[in-house]
Amino acid sequence: MPTVTEGEVVATLSLAADLGFGLPLESGLVVSAVALDVGERMGLDAAELDRVHLLALLRHIGCTANSDEAAAFSTDEITLRRTAPLLDLANKPALLPHMLRLISATTPPAGRPKALLRMLATAGSAAAASAAAVCEAATVLAGRIGIGAETIADLNVYYERWDGKGLMGTASGDEIPAPVQAVQVAESAHGHALAGGVDAAAAFVRRHAGTLFAPPAARAFLDAPPDVLAAGDAPGLWEAALARLPSPLPAERLDATFDVVADFADLRSVWLGGHSRGVAALAAEAGRLSGLPVSDIESLRRAGLVHDLGRVAVSARVWGKQGPLTTAEWDDVRLHPYHVERVLARVEALAPLGRLASFHHERCDGSGYFRGTRELSSPARLLAAADALHAMTEARPHRPARSLEAAAVELRAGVRAGRFDGDAAECALAAAGAGGRRRELPGGLSPREVEVLRLLARGCTKRQVAAELVIAPKTADAHVQHIYSKLGVSTRAGATLFAMQHGLLDSLAS
Repeated sequence: MPTVTEGEVVATLSLAADLGFGLPLESGLVVSAVALDVGERMGLDAAELDRVHLLALLRHIGCTANSDEAAAFSTDEITLRRTAPLLDLANKPALLPHMLRLISATTPPAGRPKALLRMLATAGSAAAASAAAVCEAATVLAGRIGIGAETIADLNVYYERWDGKGLMGTASGDEIPAPVQAVQVAESAHGHALAGGVDAAAAFVRRHAGTLFAPPAARAFLDAPPDVLAAGDAPGLWEAALARLPSPLPAERLDATFDVVADFADLRSVWLGGHSRGVAALAAEAGRLSGLPVSDIESLRRAGLVHDLGRVAVSARVWGKQGPLTTAEWDDVRLHPYHVERVLARVEALAPLGRLASFHHERCDGSGYFRGTRELSSPARLLAAADALHAMTEARPHRPARSLEAAAVELRAGVRAGRFDGDAAECALAAAGAGGRRRELPGGLSPREVEVLRLLARGCTKRQVAAELVIAPKTADAHVQHIYSKLGVSTRAGATLFAMQHGLLDSLAS
């Protein structure tokens, strides 16, 4: 694979986070440009401006965490999170019209009163839990790709406020680093400018200086709002973003990035944990059994890791729906492979992986999506078979997990119907039958704690864990606390990321 720079990796992850936040691609680049202008006006030094840039691009990297809970709270967690930077979350009366608009857009009339009451009753606790999960996921994922400790700390306090009324209440005033202050103002100002123009952006920042925003950052923006916002309209934002981090990425950090993309995508829904890593391992082994060259096997493995990146553009509510999808929901689902290619195409070295990954739902008879093509390369046929087989062995909201034997029957039926290539399917089945991928239990976890961790990752409450394992609720709670302590995490999202990283959710691992 040609060289990939640190800037290309960070910018690509920013595009992926844009998808997960329901924003147009390159929104992170725009916020970075605006925040850098704010930071320069604040008098930040070069190292602080580098932190501004990294934070602006990676601020939403944890956005897939807690998605199921957020979707249950709002029915559309993507819209909820996209609009959050436009609001003063500490001003409860002012939030009511926003809640009503969100409910009206996502809930049938008969269910709106109940939805509003639920939202009013749980808004505070749900927002705090979501912020904690998102921050922990962001810091874990950023740390795994080698981001520095200062930016990790910036990510951890991004949802705090100058007046101390932030979602987690862990920092206030000058405890919030200056780079964070600059990005907070830039994100809200950019969002309000898109919604209502420069004057609306200036009015919001002015009204919240000293409460939501640090006074120095607010003053820097209000010094010349049109000029500051114009920085986000400058040509060549992509090139400028790459130029700030031009160093070639070592092979180990690049591989870590592919793993991060896999876990970032799978964190979107409790039904998906470990899927991408499992598909990658299965596809690579199938490629080896089929006789692919070593370089093609490696490309197939990496394509497997990123193949479901486009899922983050679709609400967890859709991925967790038990009944039939609506036409609009099905349209969103059919486009998720397109988003994979769209994001990775921006980096020349990653574009071939994105294209291969985007074929994972294509079928040999043309019945797949999003292209509906019959022209599949050998690696694409292997990826499609591996993805389908692995998914069959995983539980989904509308069906239980199938045994490998039952999945084999279904996959071979797909071969006879012309959907899958016969050789690719047999290689995938042979790879799945090999098993043996389970390693020694990590993190000092006991076998029982691994059972509890798997249930937590699937979205079970402590009471549901107790019922599933036939243990007392207090015992389940004790197991959860021990797991969190051993893993050094404080949220289900953090525990799930650990489980995915160590292969504990792979349905085909022995």
